[in-house]
Amino acid sequence: MEYQILNASTCLLVLLVFIPTGLGICPSSCKCSGNDRNVDCSGRNLTVLPQGLQDNLTYLNLSFNQFVDLDHQLTRFTNLRTLDISNNWLKNVPAHLPKSLWELYATNNNIKVLQKLDTAYQWNLRVLDVSRNMVERAVLINNTLSSLKFLNLSSNKLWTVPTNMPYNIETVDLSNNFLSQILPGTLVRLQHLTSLYLHNNKFSYIPDKAFDQLSQLRVITLYNNPWSCGDNQIIPYVLHWVQGTAARVLGAPCAEQPWPWASTTPAPAPALPTGLDSSPMIKGTKAADREASEPTQVTKRHKQLKAKEVPPWGTQLHGPDGPQEAAATRTVLLQGSSQGNASLGPATGSSTTPMTLSITSGMPTNYPRRPHSTTGSSRQEEPTASVPSRAGRWRAGLLCLALLPSALALLP
Repeated sequence: MEYQILNASTCLLVLLVFIPTGLGICPSSCKCSGNDRNVDCSGRNLTVLPQGLQDNLTYLNLSFNQFVDLDHQLTRFTNLRTLDISNNWLKNVPAHLPKSLWELYATNNNIKVLQKLDTAYQWNLRVLDVSRNMVERAVLINNTLSSLKFLNLSSNKLWTVPTNMPYNIETVDLSNNFLSQILPGTLVRLQHLTSLYLHNNKFSYIPDKAFDQLSQLRVITLYNNPWSCGDNQIIPYVLHWVQGTAARVLGAPCAEQPWPWASTTPAPAPALPTGLDSSPMIKGTKAADREASEPTQVTKRHKQLKAKEVPPWGTQLHGPDGPQEAAATRTVLLQGSSQGNASLGPATGSSTTPMTLSITSGMPTNYPRRPHSTTGSSRQEEPTASVPSRAGRWRAGLLCLALLPSALALLP
């Protein structure tokens, strides 16, 4: 009987010793689920780890507490997959974290340096979030973090894009830092990178070929950076890359500014045809309505169109009642069909200079208007009578004066 009581007491003692760690008892200051393997101790103002946490935890949330140092205190959780130590007072990533981690969240602490030993043995880590800290330098060892897919170092104090980032990484967030340079070869190996966030930094340019190997890139943010849009020695690379990439670019550099090497001088106007008058009355009308270099064998007929309003640059014409302002004049050279031109016959003695019709502001209101065309092209009008030149009118007047005495002599 005494032997049985001794055995029962021994068994009870063993249970009391091993049940809290083996079978698990949820700490009173935490919430547990999943057979007490998922523990949430967030927002409890804790400064030390609560008692009663079992070693086989898979999820542990210690965020929004008062932790200052967790070095060597989490090593025993060898099955831990997710650790959240955000929003504490930690000055560094806890040393000797379990190598089983998949996700580590350490946002909004006082971490100043991401040391190489912080991530050197995290072969299984897939998510690393150290955003909203004071990280000035992130040291990563080459060929480590081979499983990492997501790296968030945003809202820190980085000046240079971290080197030795794992080659399998897919998303990198470096926004809201003081980044101004990308060292050669930094992004060469990141051929699986799909999202890169570089907005709200201090970039003035991107070094040549820095983005050339990002063949899988789908999204990149570049807005809110002080780009040197006026420097045609350093800025062209990123501008040409943005135009040629298949990725979605948010905040393309210098999008609202002209490229400094792009010519803003308008193309020179075509020269006037040889032999045409360039007087102020018809300047800009003949060159606009005929092609200077087009050879032609067909007779061109000069058509006059009525000016609808007087432009401010009208020239002054002197008439018997004083100076008058001339309306705008437009000379249109119309080339008719081959059949119409053939019926005209050869033109002899015709001038090659287009004739213009000057309409003053006092022209009669019943002047015939140009008929509207339903096809959108100008309709041809009947040719007007040839207007004698001023010299011809003088010769005719002198001839009349010369013949006047003979005519008077013949009168009875």
